[in-house]
Amino acid sequence: MQQYRLEVEGMCKSFPGVKALDHVSLRVKPGSVHALIGENGAGKSTLMKCLFGLYHPEEGTVKIDGEPVTITDSKAALHHGLSMIHQELNPVPYRNVMDNIWVGRFPKKGLVVDEKEMERKTTKLLQDLEFDIPCKTLAKNLSVSQLQAIEIAKSISYDAKIIIMDEPTSSLTGAETDHLFKLIRKLKAEGRSVIYISHKLEEIFEIADEITVMRDGQYVGSYAVGDITIDQLIALMVGRDMDERFPPNEHVVQEENILSVEHYTSSNPRSFRDISFGLRKGEILGIGGLVGAQRTELVEAIFGLRPIREGKLTMLGKPIRNRSAREAISHGFALLTEERRATGIVPMLSVKDNALVAAYKKFVNNKLGVLNPRRLVQPVDQVCKQLDVRMANMNVQIKNLSGGNQQKVLVGRWLLAGCNILILDEPTRGVDVGAKYEIYKIMRQLVREGNSIIMVSSEMPELLGMSDRVMVMCEGRLSGILEGEKANQVEVMRLATAFSAKEEAVGG
Repeated sequence: MQQYRLEVEGMCKSFPGVKALDHVSLRVKPGSVHALIGENGAGKSTLMKCLFGLYHPEEGTVKIDGEPVTITDSKAALHHGLSMIHQELNPVPYRNVMDNIWVGRFPKKGLVVDEKEMERKTTKLLQDLEFDIPCKTLAKNLSVSQLQAIEIAKSISYDAKIIIMDEPTSSLTGAETDHLFKLIRKLKAEGRSVIYISHKLEEIFEIADEITVMRDGQYVGSYAVGDITIDQLIALMVGRDMDERFPPNEHVVQEENILSVEHYTSSNPRSFRDISFGLRKGEILGIGGLVGAQRTELVEAIFGLRPIREGKLTMLGKPIRNRSAREAISHGFALLTEERRATGIVPMLSVKDNALVAAYKKFVNNKLGVLNPRRLVQPVDQVCKQLDVRMANMNVQIKNLSGGNQQKVLVGRWLLAGCNILILDEPTRGVDVGAKYEIYKIMRQLVREGNSIIMVSSEMPELLGMSDRVMVMCEGRLSGILEGEKANQVEVMRLATAFSAKEEAVGG
C-alpha cells in the first residue's frame, strides 16, 4: 500500500453563510508535484490555509507520513515540515536577504546575532539552490522572481517536506518559470512534495505528476497527469462540458480604421520605436511578443501614461493627442492594466465606487456641482447585470470578489465612462478557466456592438483564439502583422524572435 506524505480526510470549513470546504480529501505522495486546481471560489486557498494553520476547520483529519497531526498555527505547520509560499509576496523591504530568510530564528552567539554564521548558512543555501543573489542585498532591490527565490530558500531552511506554492509563476517570465521548474524537479529528487496551485493548465501538464480538482468547496477527483486531458479538466472544474475554450467569432470586422497609430516612438531610447498600425472598427487586435518586446510600454504610451518622442494618432480621420490618461479617456480610450490588484482596483472601495471612478462627471448635477447619489445606482446595476458580475450587492468591497469578477467590474468601469477603444493588457491573468470564458464572451459582445479592442496577451492560445489579427513585436519594434490562417504559433514565434537580441531592451 502506497505511503502518502500528506493525507487530508473530510476537511470542513464554514464562514457566515458559506460552506467553503465540504468534506474535502487530498492525498500527496512523497517526491511528487501534486497540482490543485479549480475555479476561483472552489476552496483551494481555504484548504491550504487550513493546512498551514491560518484557518481552523470544524471537521477533518490530517496525517503527515502516516502520523496524525494537529496544526493550530503556522508555527506548528512549520514544525511538522509543511511550508507555504503565498501568491502575494510580503518581504521586509528594508532588511537584507539573510534577515528575510532567518527572521524570528536568527543564529546567535550568546545574546547577539551571529552575523557570520547567518551569512555562511545563507550563502550555502542559495548556492545549493543555484540562486545567484548576494545575501546582503535589501529585499526592496530584488525582482519578483528573486523575492520568490528567497521564499523558496526560506522553506528549504525549515527543512520542509511539503511545500505549497500558490500561483508561483503569475509574475514570472518564461526563463524565470523554466528556472523555477528546474528547482521544483530538484526538490522532487530530494524526496520533498510540492502542492502546486495554478490557473495555467498547460504548465501544470509540464510540471505535475498528479492533479486534484475542486469545485464549489468539494473534492471532485484526483488524476494522474497522463490519464486526463486539458478539456476534461476544464469540464471537471466548471461542472459542464466546454467543447470550445473560446466563444464563436460571429462578428464581421469593418474595413475602416477607427484608429491609426503612426511612427510611435518612445522618449526612452531603450523602449519601442517607429510603431505603425491601424485598428479597425469591431476588431480584436492581439499584440504578441516575448518579455522585453515593449508591448505594455506601447499601449501605455497610446493611453497617455508614457511620453513619446514622436508619433501621431488619428481617430476616424481626425488627429488627436493623448498626453495624459484624462485626455485619452476624453477621446474614448480605456485601459485595463496588466496588474489588476496594483493598478486596477481600489481594494477598500465598493464595487459601485470602483465602477464609477472614471465616470463620476457624468452624474454631477451641473447647477450645484455635486453628485446625485440616486442616479448612481441604476447604471452600475445595469452594467453589472450586463457583465454578469457575481456579488452579494454593489456595496461590498471589491477586494472580496474573485479575480474574474473584479476584472468584469473594471470592464464595466470603462463602459460607464463611454469608452469605445478598449486596451486590455493581459485581460485574463490570474482568473480561472470559467471566468476566462466569460471575459471572452464579453469581449466578443463588445466588438459586436461596434467597440474595438487592442489585447496584449502572453498566452498563445488566447492570442490566437481571440484575435482577428495578431501584431507581433520584438525588441521594441513591429516585426509583423498576421491575418487569418497565417496567425499560428509557428509564425508568431518566428516574428517574436525576428530581431537580434544584441540590442538591449527593457520591460515587458
